[in-house]
Amino acid sequence: MGSPAFIARPTSDGYAGVHLQFDSSPPNMLPLLLAAYQFRFRRDLEALSRYLVDDVVFAWEEIGTDLLDGSPPGLLQRLTGGEQWPSREMTGVVNLDGTPAEREVITRDNSGGHHWGYILHPAGIEVISRQNAPRGPVISWDTEPRTQFSEAMALWMPDTPPPMSLPRDLPKLTPAPAPPAAPPRTATRPPRR
Repeated sequence: MGSPAFIARPTSDGYAGVHLQFDSSPPNMLPLLLAAYQFRFRRDLEALSRYLVDDVVFAWEEIGTDLLDGSPPGLLQRLTGGEQWPSREMTGVVNLDGTPAEREVITRDNSGGHHWGYILHPAGIEVISRQNAPRGPVISWDTEPRTQFSEAMALWMPDTPPPMSLPRDLPKLTPAPAPPAAPPRTATRPPRR
Protein backbone atom coordinates (compact mmCIF):
# COMPACT_ATOMS: atom_id res chain seq x y z
CA MET A 1 0.00 0.00 0.00
CA GLY A 2 2.64 2.58 0.98
CA SER A 3 4.93 2.38 -2.04
CA PRO A 4 5.92 6.00 -2.70
CA ALA A 5 6.00 7.20 -6.28
CA PHE A 6 5.99 10.41 -8.24
CA ILE A 7 4.07 11.76 -11.21
CA ALA A 8 6.00 14.18 -13.37
CA ARG A 9 6.32 16.21 -16.53
CA PRO A 10 9.40 15.71 -18.72
CA THR A 11 11.97 18.52 -18.69
CA SER A 12 15.03 19.18 -20.86
CA ASP A 13 17.26 17.43 -18.32
CA GLY A 14 14.92 14.83 -16.82
CA TYR A 15 11.60 15.48 -15.11
CA ALA A 16 9.86 17.59 -12.47
CA GLY A 17 6.95 16.23 -10.51
CA VAL A 18 5.03 15.63 -7.34
CA HIS A 19 5.10 12.92 -4.68
CA LEU A 20 2.41 10.20 -4.47
CA GLN A 21 2.20 8.18 -1.26
CA PHE A 22 -0.15 5.19 -1.68
CA ASP A 23 -1.23 2.52 -4.21
CA SER A 24 1.35 3.53 -6.77
CA SER A 25 2.32 0.26 -8.47
CA PRO A 26 1.73 -0.04 -12.25
CA PRO A 27 -1.31 -2.36 -11.91
CA ASN A 28 -3.01 0.36 -9.83
CA MET A 29 -1.76 3.53 -11.52
CA LEU A 30 -1.53 2.81 -15.24
CA PRO A 31 -5.21 1.90 -15.81
CA LEU A 32 -6.29 5.08 -13.99
CA LEU A 33 -3.84 7.29 -15.88
CA LEU A 34 -4.71 5.78 -19.27
CA ALA A 35 -8.47 6.04 -18.69
CA ALA A 36 -8.12 9.60 -17.36
CA TYR A 37 -6.22 10.66 -20.48
CA GLN A 38 -8.55 8.89 -22.90
CA PHE A 39 -11.90 9.77 -21.31
CA ARG A 40 -12.00 12.34 -18.50
CA PHE A 41 -9.42 14.66 -20.09
CA ARG A 42 -10.36 13.71 -23.69
CA ARG A 43 -6.75 13.21 -24.79
CA ASP A 44 -5.67 16.62 -23.51
CA LEU A 45 -2.25 15.86 -22.01
CA GLU A 46 -1.78 19.44 -20.85
CA ALA A 47 -5.03 19.36 -18.83
CA LEU A 48 -4.12 15.96 -17.33
CA SER A 49 -0.62 17.18 -16.43
CA ARG A 50 -1.96 20.36 -14.84
CA TYR A 51 -4.37 18.33 -12.72
CA LEU A 52 -1.85 15.68 -11.62
CA VAL A 53 1.35 17.72 -11.38
CA ASP A 54 0.84 21.49 -11.38
CA ASP A 55 -2.31 22.07 -9.35
CA VAL A 56 -1.32 19.93 -6.36
CA VAL A 57 -0.57 22.10 -3.33
CA PHE A 58 1.83 19.73 -1.55
CA ALA A 59 1.64 16.09 -2.67
CA TRP A 60 -0.84 13.34 -3.47
CA GLU A 61 -1.83 10.98 -0.70
CA GLU A 62 -3.73 8.79 -3.17
CA ILE A 63 -5.02 8.91 -6.73
CA GLY A 64 -8.69 7.96 -6.88
CA THR A 65 -11.42 6.74 -9.17
CA ASP A 66 -12.49 10.31 -9.93
CA LEU A 67 -9.92 9.93 -12.74
CA LEU A 68 -12.44 7.53 -14.31
CA ASP A 69 -15.16 10.21 -14.59
CA GLY A 70 -16.52 10.13 -18.14
CA SER A 71 -15.27 6.59 -18.77
CA PRO A 72 -17.41 4.00 -20.54
CA PRO A 73 -19.93 2.11 -18.43
CA GLY A 74 -18.40 -0.96 -16.88
CA LEU A 75 -14.81 0.32 -16.81
CA LEU A 76 -14.97 1.24 -13.12
CA GLN A 77 -16.32 -2.25 -12.34
CA ARG A 78 -13.56 -3.88 -14.40
CA LEU A 79 -10.71 -1.83 -12.90
CA THR A 80 -11.75 -1.53 -9.26
CA GLY A 81 -14.48 -4.12 -8.72
CA GLY A 82 -16.94 -1.21 -8.49
CA GLU A 83 -15.19 0.45 -5.56
CA GLN A 84 -14.94 4.23 -5.68
CA TRP A 85 -12.71 6.62 -3.77
CA PRO A 86 -11.66 10.21 -4.36
CA SER A 87 -8.16 11.42 -5.14
CA ARG A 88 -6.75 12.96 -1.98
CA GLU A 89 -4.01 15.48 -1.54
CA MET A 90 -1.81 15.44 1.55
CA THR A 91 -2.88 18.16 3.94
CA GLY A 92 -1.61 19.53 7.22
CA VAL A 93 2.02 18.64 6.52
CA VAL A 94 4.33 20.63 8.79
CA ASN A 95 8.05 20.95 9.45
CA LEU A 96 9.53 19.92 12.80
CA ASP A 97 9.22 23.53 14.00
CA GLY A 98 5.49 23.53 13.25
CA THR A 99 5.63 25.73 10.16
CA PRO A 100 3.77 24.55 7.06
CA ALA A 101 5.94 22.40 4.80
CA GLU A 102 6.55 23.59 1.27
CA ARG A 103 6.03 21.42 -1.77
CA GLU A 104 9.15 19.58 -2.89
CA VAL A 105 9.55 19.24 -6.64
CA ILE A 106 10.64 15.68 -7.41
CA THR A 107 13.51 15.45 -9.91
CA ARG A 108 16.13 12.86 -10.88
CA ASP A 109 18.35 14.25 -8.13
CA ASN A 110 15.92 13.65 -5.26
CA SER A 111 13.69 10.77 -6.41
CA GLY A 112 15.77 7.99 -4.85
CA GLY A 113 13.28 7.22 -2.07
CA HIS A 114 10.48 6.55 -4.53
CA HIS A 115 9.67 3.08 -5.83
CA TRP A 116 7.93 4.15 -9.04
CA GLY A 117 7.93 7.14 -11.36
CA TYR A 118 5.34 8.06 -13.98
CA ILE A 119 6.53 10.64 -16.52
CA LEU A 120 3.72 12.05 -18.69
CA HIS A 121 5.38 12.31 -22.14
CA PRO A 122 3.51 13.28 -25.33
CA ALA A 123 3.95 9.69 -26.62
CA GLY A 124 2.84 7.98 -23.40
CA ILE A 125 3.67 7.25 -19.78
CA GLU A 126 7.28 6.40 -19.01
CA VAL A 127 7.26 3.96 -16.10
CA ILE A 128 10.40 4.04 -13.98
CA SER A 129 11.18 1.29 -11.51
CA ARG A 130 13.24 3.76 -9.52
CA GLN A 131 15.19 1.10 -7.63
CA ASN A 132 16.40 -0.53 -10.88
CA ALA A 133 16.99 2.18 -13.50
CA PRO A 134 16.85 5.93 -14.07
CA ARG A 135 14.59 5.41 -17.12
CA GLY A 136 11.88 2.98 -18.12
CA PRO A 137 9.65 1.79 -20.96
CA VAL A 138 6.92 4.05 -22.31
CA ILE A 139 3.29 2.91 -22.34
CA SER A 140 1.46 4.50 -25.28
CA TRP A 141 -1.51 6.72 -24.47
CA ASP A 142 -3.54 4.52 -26.83
CA THR A 143 -3.04 1.46 -24.59
CA GLU A 144 -6.28 -0.18 -23.53
CA PRO A 145 -6.91 0.77 -19.84
CA ARG A 146 -7.98 -2.82 -19.05
CA THR A 147 -4.48 -4.08 -19.88
CA GLN A 148 -2.86 -6.07 -17.08
CA PHE A 149 0.49 -4.69 -15.91
CA SER A 150 3.14 -6.43 -13.82
CA GLU A 151 4.24 -4.95 -10.53
CA ALA A 152 7.57 -6.83 -10.60
CA MET A 153 10.09 -3.99 -10.45
CA ALA A 154 12.82 -5.98 -12.19
CA LEU A 155 10.69 -6.25 -15.36
CA TRP A 156 10.36 -2.48 -15.86
CA MET A 157 13.70 -1.86 -17.54
CA PRO A 158 14.55 0.72 -20.22
CA ASP A 159 14.72 -0.46 -23.82
CA THR A 160 12.67 -3.59 -23.06
CA PRO A 161 9.04 -4.33 -23.87
CA PRO A 162 6.74 -3.26 -21.04
CA PRO A 163 5.51 -6.18 -18.89
CA MET A 164 1.86 -6.10 -19.84
CA SER A 165 -0.82 -8.27 -21.41
CA LEU A 166 -4.30 -7.61 -22.68
CA PRO A 167 -7.00 -9.98 -21.46
CA ARG A 168 -8.71 -11.85 -24.29
CA ASP A 169 -12.27 -11.32 -25.43
CA LEU A 170 -12.74 -7.82 -24.05
CA PRO A 171 -15.69 -5.92 -25.46
CA LYS A 172 -14.75 -2.69 -27.22
CA LEU A 173 -14.83 0.39 -25.01
CA THR A 174 -17.14 3.13 -26.11
CA PRO A 175 -17.04 6.47 -24.34
CA ALA A 176 -19.86 7.39 -22.02
CA PRO A 177 -22.45 9.45 -23.83
CA ALA A 178 -21.86 13.17 -23.63
CA PRO A 179 -24.43 15.12 -21.67
CA PRO A 180 -27.24 16.38 -23.89
CA ALA A 181 -26.56 19.71 -25.51
CA ALA A 182 -28.43 22.65 -24.13
CA PRO A 183 -31.30 23.75 -26.35
CA PRO A 184 -30.41 26.72 -28.53
CA ARG A 185 -31.15 30.04 -26.98
CA THR A 186 -33.67 32.19 -28.66
CA ALA A 187 -33.30 35.86 -28.14
CA THR A 188 -36.43 37.51 -26.97
CA ARG A 189 -36.87 41.15 -27.59
CA PRO A 190 -38.77 43.31 -25.27
CA PRO A 191 -42.11 44.32 -26.77
CA ARG A 192 -41.98 47.54 -28.81
CA ARG A 193 -43.94 50.35 -27.51
